[in-house]
Amino acid sequence: MSKGDEGYGEWEELVGAALLGTDRRGGGGPAGSPEALLDAAAVHAVRRRAGLRPAAAGPHPQPAPRDPRPAPPEAAGRRLAQLLAGRTAAGSGGGRRGAAPDLTELLPQWLAAAGRYGYRAPAALVPALLDAARARTDLRPQALALAGTRGLWLARLNPDWRFALRGGAGGTGDLPEVTDPAGVERLWQEGLFAERVALLGAVRAHEAAAATRLLATTWATERAEDRLMFLDSLRVGLWEGDEAFLEAALGDRSRNVRATAAELLSALPRSALAGRMAERALACVGPEGVTPPAECDAGMLRDGVVKRPPAGRGERAWWLGQIVEAAPLSCWRERFGGLGPAEIVALPSAEGEGWTEELHAAWCRAAVRQRDAAWSRALLGPPSASPAAGPGTASLAERAKLLETLPDAERAEWVAEFIRAHGLSEAFQLLGVCVVPWAGALGRAVVDALDMAREAGSYPWSFSGVMGLAERCLDPAEAGRLEALTAATEEPPDAAPGAAAYWAEAFQRLVATLRLRAAMLSELAPAA
Repeated sequence: MSKGDEGYGEWEELVGAALLGTDRRGGGGPAGSPEALLDAAAVHAVRRRAGLRPAAAGPHPQPAPRDPRPAPPEAAGRRLAQLLAGRTAAGSGGGRRGAAPDLTELLPQWLAAAGRYGYRAPAALVPALLDAARARTDLRPQALALAGTRGLWLARLNPDWRFALRGGAGGTGDLPEVTDPAGVERLWQEGLFAERVALLGAVRAHEAAAATRLLATTWATERAEDRLMFLDSLRVGLWEGDEAFLEAALGDRSRNVRATAAELLSALPRSALAGRMAERALACVGPEGVTPPAECDAGMLRDGVVKRPPAGRGERAWWLGQIVEAAPLSCWRERFGGLGPAEIVALPSAEGEGWTEELHAAWCRAAVRQRDAAWSRALLGPPSASPAAGPGTASLAERAKLLETLPDAERAEWVAEFIRAHGLSEAFQLLGVCVVPWAGALGRAVVDALDMAREAGSYPWSFSGVMGLAERCLDPAEAGRLEALTAATEEPPDAAPGAAAYWAEAFQRLVATLRLRAAMLSELAPAA
């Protein structure tokens, strides 16, 4: 409030009365008593905070673009509102989860199913959906796709949702037809980053070569982080026609862009880079032994080899691993006299040089990068074998990546056999890469292992991670079969106190969650 503002003099009088005291100030004026002074100060404080002079109205925002996708059925929309609110039934006290399903963990499944049906978010729920995506990065791709053009429109009006404008998944309802060159060019030049990423994906799906041609028109002026994300988007639909663009990107001024270009080229077995890496790898590794590179020359650097190793790694071993990782796996059969992947992996290092672990780790990365199921099988070995004695790698993280290259059914069977042989303690990461809902044999293996742990009196909270996965990943049709496990059983003599009640509660929650998932899917199904 400035001196020229109406009410300024009265406010100054109140301040003077407070400083001098109402008794000394006298009974005149707006504050004849302490109570009256406080009341008057309260009124004027509200005026000072809320009383703003009217300003000229700003321009109205343009209406949100139309999203042509259908809204989900009414019951499904109500379910989404419930999931976004995270409401659950009242659980037990004492910090226990109780038998009620965890709705926040079911939200990703609802979004995924809605995406498969091609729905858009109900308009009234778009703000809550954006808030959920802001709080949980794991929800962003599916949430932003569901929010679509209306979500992007709102994100421009609220700084809290600015992440959506660079999320790369804002829906494609307002994209031009990919056969409209003028529309494509205009959006590519003027659009938000998320819109440009979506446009690039749409163009690539229509004609792969057109995507790199479009990208090349602005590549030199893009920011480094944007170049990296655009380049990363080429993983989808990577093909031999991308080679020329990726070769040029090997000379990019950004180290991360160069590294990504080299990685993508090495995933093209017939690319020139893959050929150069094969030549280097075959010079280092063969039946006669292993001779790692003596130096990291300029050609290796340009092809993406990082010169300085991380702490604790030797330079030559570091260079060797990168070269073998980037070489096409097809080059090894001839080098090893026609042997197949399983036979090559079983060979010991020549003369006890100790390079087996380094080679196997590099071959694991190559199998993942090149999506080579035959090499993955060889490096995984039989699921019944101890991970520590496996042919390729004892790392469960690496094994999970190798499993992802196998067909869905084979992957599920391998993990089911692993659980039957080794239990659940080491299976969590492996279960995470299996297709949902889990195939029958895998689901039965998980439930049987949980039931065995309960009968043995094991701590139920030690298996909370697997139980949570089962709630989200078991086939909902299994709920009826699991009903018998929901009753409390007699505790074994050496069981943890209260374990039987915890286990019964966990299985009750599992069954309730499976039934809720079944209801969700039924609600989302379009009316016949």
